[in-house]
Amino acid sequence: MSTLSLVIIGALVALVVWIIAMYNKLVLLRNRAKEAWSDIDVQLKRRYDLIPNLVETVKGYMKHEKGVLEAVTKARAEATAVKVDADDITPEQMAQIAATQQGLSGALSKLLAVAESYPDLKASKNFLELQREITDTENKIQAARRFYNGVVRDFNTAIQQFPGNIIAGIFHFTERAFFELEDKTQREAVSVKF
Repeated sequence: MSTLSLVIIGALVALVVWIIAMYNKLVLLRNRAKEAWSDIDVQLKRRYDLIPNLVETVKGYMKHEKGVLEAVTKARAEATAVKVDADDITPEQMAQIAATQQGLSGALSKLLAVAESYPDLKASKNFLELQREITDTENKIQAARRFYNGVVRDFNTAIQQFPGNIIAGIFHFTERAFFELEDKTQREAVSVKF
């Protein structure tokens, strides 16, 4: 074999190894994004499971706040109705999820704010435990969202940068949507007036 033949074979082997490495990197990042979404999904399920207990605990104390309780129940129903396939989350689905989660967060904030005006409720052991659980869950959801968005950023960057974009195009890797708040007003504190 001539030197030229060895160089060509070496270059082809290096190219194949590079393609395999790049493909594996993209698969790893895609799977991390799926795992990160799964973490969000687990925390959202926990949140959905806590809400009926919170509403039932509060219901006995807040007979005059029926509208607030109904708003929380409705927002929970809307949020749980959104179904997503972790393998193929579209920007539209992500926007729908974000909107329903924002609505649920707002309703929960109003419920907890209204509960502040009921001293017996605030002293209730069940309410305090549920309030602590919901606060903990909200913090976990925020952490899971940040982690998911970080993984999606890394994945999207890898499939957009050269030469990864070539491999991504060949093997049909597509961008993933971020889990973002859509409206600046959702970032502001909820105001409750009596």
